[in-house]
Amino acid sequence: MRDLTTQRGTKVRGRGHLLNEAFFQNHHEEAARILEGYPAEDILRVLQGTGPKNAANLLACITPPVAADTLAIMPTDLLKQVVPHLSPSLAASLFQRMDDDLQRAILFRVPERYAQEIRSYMTYPEESVGRIMDPKFFVLQEESTVREAMVQVRIRAQKDVHDVYVIDRNQKLVGRISVRDLLLVDPEEKLQSVMVQDLPTIHPLESREEIIELFGERHFFTIPVVDLDERLLGVVRNEAIIKASQEDASADLLTMVGANKDERALSPVWFSVRKRLPWLQLNLLTAFLAAFVVGMFEGTIAKFTALAVLLPVVAGQSGNTGAQSLAVVIRGLALRDIRPSQWLRVSGKEVYVAFLNGLAVSATACLAVGLWSRSLGLVFIIGLSMIISMVIAGLSGAIIPIALKALKQDPAQSSSIVLTTVTDVVGFFSFLGLATLLSSLLEP
Repeated sequence: MRDLTTQRGTKVRGRGHLLNEAFFQNHHEEAARILEGYPAEDILRVLQGTGPKNAANLLACITPPVAADTLAIMPTDLLKQVVPHLSPSLAASLFQRMDDDLQRAILFRVPERYAQEIRSYMTYPEESVGRIMDPKFFVLQEESTVREAMVQVRIRAQKDVHDVYVIDRNQKLVGRISVRDLLLVDPEEKLQSVMVQDLPTIHPLESREEIIELFGERHFFTIPVVDLDERLLGVVRNEAIIKASQEDASADLLTMVGANKDERALSPVWFSVRKRLPWLQLNLLTAFLAAFVVGMFEGTIAKFTALAVLLPVVAGQSGNTGAQSLAVVIRGLALRDIRPSQWLRVSGKEVYVAFLNGLAVSATACLAVGLWSRSLGLVFIIGLSMIISMVIAGLSGAIIPIALKALKQDPAQSSSIVLTTVTDVVGFFSFLGLATLLSSLLEP
């Protein structure tokens, strides 16, 4: 493949060698990580130099905002070739990142069959089951025989088929039988007599968390998605669940610290700046709040300068305590180990853990401060304030994600920033407040 050179003379290179056709075909994820650091115009030139299916595979691996920008400037002839190779779920996700006018303009240029399928996916919420279901599934009438089913499996199966779904004359889902079981029963039996009738189903508007939990309880290859009339709409495959779980885990990690779930290591600079800056500005406001608390005790700090030296110690320990509690509770909520209704039990446990850890840590801190300052008053104040701040931090780390979950919000959504504010304010206030109240103990 010829050098991928843009009009501005930019060459897309990876680790010192020119990317070529074989690299794009065999290493989609690695190529996508490199490409997404370039403008959409440059990415489009690369896609134009490779096949439609390969271009679709690359778009699937590129960060969604960058992929959407590339799709938006794609010429009609290439668009008609590439979109049919995209999964409807991915295509819907990319189109919904565009404004309404651009959506309509691009969908108008896509073959109607695929455009209609994409529009149907766009009606489902982004985090719903409908967005990850596969509309292609294997279905037969209940009057069909096992022999007929096996013939159809051989003729129609275009991918690995694990389950055959069975419907009645009204197109309602009535059962399922695995391909393995088809091999073990009488070929002349009808499907309605050998199928499994008690099977779990899920509605397309349910959250992805619900089906992740369902897959955890019932280890199937697929779970059917049905409408309110029990008509089969699609299936959710276990590989889609694995991918969704990985996406949710990485999204939680990013949102906990105010980063965007779509951002990657090689995302464009301005995209990263635009997504991170609002939370950093918010964090600045919370930092000023902590500074305001310190300012309230300016006179005490001026009189006893040793307090300023020990402020980071108290704030740091309470911050770490809160972070530990937060991580455990968020994991518990994500894995369905705990529910918001158990908030009192969870909070009580975290408070008790923080109290015991506070006793141990404050004992160590008191010993160190005593050797350094030779002041029993300062030892008492830092020991007591450390226990108080760590207990409140443990409580906050448990309450914040549970409260967000109860409010139908993402429990990981910037919870780390909120927790940092609470722990800093509580740590500073408890330490400096006690020092002010017990200032007589600090007198020489």
